[in-house]
Amino acid sequence: QVQLVESGGGLVQAGGSLRLSCAASGIIFSISTMGWYRQPSGKQRELVAAIRRGGTTTYADSVKGRFTISRDNAKNTVYLQMNSLKPEDTAVYFCNVRTVNGRDYWGQGTQVTVSS
Repeated sequence: QVQLVESGGGLVQAGGSLRLSCAASGIIFSISTMGWYRQPSGKQRELVAAIRRGGTTTYADSVKGRFTISRDNAKNTVYLQMNSLKPEDTAVYFCNVRTVNGRDYWGQGTQVTVSS
C-alpha cells in the first residue's frame, strides 16, 4: 500500500520559516520526481517546487529565492524549506511523487497559514 506521510505545516507569522517533509513508502517502482504543490482556498492547485532523482530542481517564480526543495533518495523523502513566508503563501500543501513508469501519488495535504 502506497503512503505519503506529510508533516511540518502550521501557523507562522510573515517573515517566518517552516519546513515540510514527505516520506513515501510502499512504492514498488523507482521514484523519478518528487515535488510540492499548493492549493490556496478557492484556487487551483499549482506547482511550488520539484526535484528529479539526479537533483535538478524547478521552482515557481513566486517562491524562487525563498523556498528550497531537497530529497533523500535512500529514505524516499522530500523536504521543502520555506523562508521569508508571506501571507500569499497560505495554502494546503500537497506532496507529489512520480514514478519512472509515470504514475503519480499524492499526500493528504498539510495546511500552511501565514499571518500578516
